[in-house]
Amino acid sequence: MHALVKALGHPESLFPIIHVAGTNGKGSVCAMLDAIYRANGYKVGLYSSPHLVNLGERIQVDRKMLSKREIMRYTEQIKLISKDLVKVLPGLNPTFFEFMTAMAFMHFSSVPVDIACIETGLGGRLDATNVVDPELSIITTISLDHVELLGDTLSAIASEKAGIIKPGKPVLIGRLPAEAETVIRRVACERGCELHALSDKFPDATAVPTTNLSGDFQRWNAALAVSATEILQEHFPIQSTEALMQIDWPGRWQEIILQGRCLILDSSHNPEGVVELEKNLAKLTKAEGCKPIIVAGTLGENRARSLMQAVERHAREIFLVSPEQTRATPTKFLKDCLHCHATETTISALFPKPNYTLVGEPGDTIVVTGSIYLIGEVLERIEGVNSQDGGMLQDKI
Repeated sequence: MHALVKALGHPESLFPIIHVAGTNGKGSVCAMLDAIYRANGYKVGLYSSPHLVNLGERIQVDRKMLSKREIMRYTEQIKLISKDLVKVLPGLNPTFFEFMTAMAFMHFSSVPVDIACIETGLGGRLDATNVVDPELSIITTISLDHVELLGDTLSAIASEKAGIIKPGKPVLIGRLPAEAETVIRRVACERGCELHALSDKFPDATAVPTTNLSGDFQRWNAALAVSATEILQEHFPIQSTEALMQIDWPGRWQEIILQGRCLILDSSHNPEGVVELEKNLAKLTKAEGCKPIIVAGTLGENRARSLMQAVERHAREIFLVSPEQTRATPTKFLKDCLHCHATETTISALFPKPNYTLVGEPGDTIVVTGSIYLIGEVLERIEGVNSQDGGMLQDKI
């Protein structure tokens, strides 16, 4: 990635960046920062992953996603550079994620944006986005996820996330386990960085800002976004954070009324996220007086076990599906994690093309949860979008 951005003329150095890593919440924090800065008159770049339906969702300026025409134009440019690079550095063809990251840098520098919110893809130290020198580094949460790649202890994963910390640049951390926070603080100290901890500003939930996104964890994400703007206030002054009540971030407890049913889409895909999912499901059952129908599918056996425990406790009826990803957990494994009856089926059967009958009956609440790739496939069905429009163009590890 260093070789690629050098060959492209270092587009990542031509605009200010907020770099965000973390097990959960990094996309939401980026979306919140994007909304706040846009509402205060800044032109803002947003780079996030994965996308839900359209590939251009990953690269947005003022929430206008990259068009197919622009993607094709940047692709041709990067292909030419990559071919020349491979001649000098055999075997170093850019991965899909490196390709998209380079595209984001090129687009944000050409517009140009006033500031960009850049979300890491995986980990931090070796992530393709980590060629940047940001105004601020944020680490949202740290828990056990992607252990086969990042390590099987909180301290090991924290070391990978801490890789985004740059010498002399401020660091903001969310509520981290003590073991992980110790690692982050040590790295920040070694690199001469001023460290800001959310727990110092918000010792409890009483003063945490509110947002239109559901869940207590989203309020803590909002607290991170507000804290970030305060750290950067001198160079990027703002007048208001009212935009926190107007966040557009699909797939995070997103409610859609469809064919007389309330459809809730929620990408709680790892054990830490499942804890918050359970809270929302409990609130939902209490508010409606009955349990919802739950459609679930995920990637990875460890994720499957925690997700199925929550689903089993809170579902009136369960449908198990397997996202169209090579790492998707087979429905048989999902079913083996349950003690109760569940139906194994497919996305196309549960969510057929528009104007066909959905699962459940009018008046039912249906919660689709698990992998964000699953949420994207459901949105494709609802919107009648062909997967060739971008849904199948997803990261491979």
